[in-house]
Order: sequence, then structure tokens, then C-alpha cells
Amino acid sequence: MTDDLFLEDLEHRAFWYFFDTAHPHTGLIPDRAKADGSKPGDMASIAAVGFGLTALAIGAERGWESRAECQACAERVLRTLWRDVPHEHGFFFHFVDMRTAARGWNCEASSIDTALACFGALSAGQYFGSVVAELAQAIYERVDWAWMTDSAGLIRHGWTPETGFMRWSWDQFSEHWGMTRLAMASSTHPVPAGAWTAWKRTPWVEYASERFLHHPPLFVHQFPQAWLDWRGFTDEVSGVNFFANASVATRAQKQFCLDLRGRFPGYEGNVWGLTSSDGAAGYVDWGGPPVRVGEVDLRIDGTVVPCAAAGSLPFVPVDCLAALREMHARWGDRIYGPYGFADAFNPQTGWVGTDVIGIDQGITLLMAENLRTGFIWKLMEQWRPL
Repeated sequence: MTDDLFLEDLEHRAFWYFFDTAHPHTGLIPDRAKADGSKPGDMASIAAVGFGLTALAIGAERGWESRAECQACAERVLRTLWRDVPHEHGFFFHFVDMRTAARGWNCEASSIDTALACFGALSAGQYFGSVVAELAQAIYERVDWAWMTDSAGLIRHGWTPETGFMRWSWDQFSEHWGMTRLAMASSTHPVPAGAWTAWKRTPWVEYASERFLHHPPLFVHQFPQAWLDWRGFTDEVSGVNFFANASVATRAQKQFCLDLRGRFPGYEGNVWGLTSSDGAAGYVDWGGPPVRVGEVDLRIDGTVVPCAAAGSLPFVPVDCLAALREMHARWGDRIYGPYGFADAFNPQTGWVGTDVIGIDQGITLLMAENLRTGFIWKLMEQWRPL
């Protein structure tokens, strides 16, 4: 199998997750499903819905399903988002019931998850046009970013009916910078002009002889770049090119995993990768390298998360593709199913996660496509929030 055929298969399976598990009436996408394809979850993730909307554009473009069918699916879920999913000032709740669209688990109205849903909606709108584009723009324009901004010009994490605004704001380097540009570009309720410069360009990490802005789970480097092409963008505050910064962070994480081989011999040159995922003990926000020198996350147990490498495919294509192919070749009969890779596995203990997670399938699909064709980046170039 050539590299391109391997990526075609990986993408197609990830697309099938979004197409196959979407609720037939609401179009909502489950937060997770069984890796063997036997059962989707009952709770939708608004972020997974965003990835799913972009997946429909990719699936139509690649001919995995008809354009008409994918467009109808996109319209179905956007009508649900516009009409039925509860929101506060346009901000969707993090989790909602797949069938009824009701708020799930007393969760928060989330700024970052709403942003990911908007990115997905806008990309689908760019591709399909017509009613899909109208609904996507209406959903985006309804979001009151100024309302979610604190007195320092920082976007808050979220809000709940029970306690009001959450006590955290996006105040340093993390996954929010794509959202911040999205909020700045709003024609109806933008964030204050100083929102881009308000957050601190910290923490800096030094590892493997390189220095970079970092937060340990690799998804913080990947999600903001799934829809927007940052290759030609240099941050005027820090002088950092976020695409190059993500490349360094990915290489550093590979080395970090290799440096742990004394404790976890399952990590090898082509077997590595950590980002927030399932683990044998439950869901864990692990990653690496650590922010502080010598500090090790004691929760790390040798688990490998395939979407860590998949989500960094455009940043370090040779290393990431080699890792994915190695995992597929050695353990594919156990970890590679109808939706692609299981969320995580441990090559040392033999543990394999029973589920796939929507946002992890999403970053796999989008970044593999961006490596191959830049398709999503080109779609969003037409909209250009940068």
C-alpha cells in the first residue's frame, strides 16, 4: 500500500465515523462510539459536530458519498444547531442529547467548542453554498463574543446557568488562538480590539535543544490549524510562526516519548504520541514534553494515541506518517477498525481502548486531508479571518 492509499483509507474510515453515527433526525454527532462500529454514544459533542460538518465537505469532494447526500446531511445538522440546540448568547453547550438536543450533564456553554462548531459550519457553507452557507453564517453571527470576554479582554472558558461565567479565561498559550481570530472577525459581536494581544505568550518550553511555546497535549497545536492555514502568519507579539512552532513541538514530543523508553519500552522510533485521550484508567489530558524541566506526568503509562501523530501530519509528515504506518502494520488487526484507529492503546500491556472519540477522528481526517491537498485551508481562505 502506498502512503497515499494508506491515508485515503485512514481518511475514509474517519469520514465514515461522522457519516455513520450521525443521528438520522437531528444530524448530531456522538462524542464517542465503539471502535468496532457496534454502537454510537447517546451524547453529542458540539466540537465533534464541527468536525463532522467539515467531514461532509471532504466526503463529497472525494466522492465517498454523493454531494447531494452530504449537503442534505449538512443542512440537517445546521437546522438543528440553529433551531433546537440550546445556547446562551449564541454559545452552545459542550454536550447535548443526540436525539432531543437538550443540554447534557449540566455542562457549560463552551467558548472553544462553539468555535469549533462554527469553523465546521463555515467550511461546509463555503463548500456547499445555498442554504448551508446561510445557516452557517447565521449561527456564526449569533455568537456574542463580546459577552464572553472578561474585563482584561480575554475570552472566558464558558458559562453555566447555575453559576454564571466560569472562573477561567484563555490567558496563555493553549488551543484558543484560532478561536480568538474567529471572534475578532465577527461582523456582529466581535471581541474587543485588544483580544489578540491580551493573552500571554507563555509557557515557553526547552526540550531536545529547541525552545517553543507549548502546552503538553499535542491537540493544542493542531486544532487551531485544522481549518486555518497559519504557515505564512507570524504573531506580531511573540514573533512566533505557529505552524513552525507546532512542528518543533511534535518533534520534541517524539523525543520525549523515546526518552521514556527506560520505563515504557513500548515507545519506539515509530511508536509514540500523546494527546488528551482515553487510557486504561479513564480519560486523561496527558502529553509532553512537560512545561517544567524534569517534571514528568505520573499518569503516563506507556499509552500511545494515534491521533497525536495524525493531527501533526502537516507539521512533520515523514515522522508522523511512519508512526501511523508502523502502528497499522504491527497492531492493525487489534487497533484499526471501521472508523480507523481506536482512540488509544498500550503496546507494552496490550490494553486497547474500546472507543473512538469524535474530535480525535476529526483531527485525523482534517489534517490528513490538509497534508494531501490543503483542501480545508483552501476552503477557509475564501473566508479569511486572518
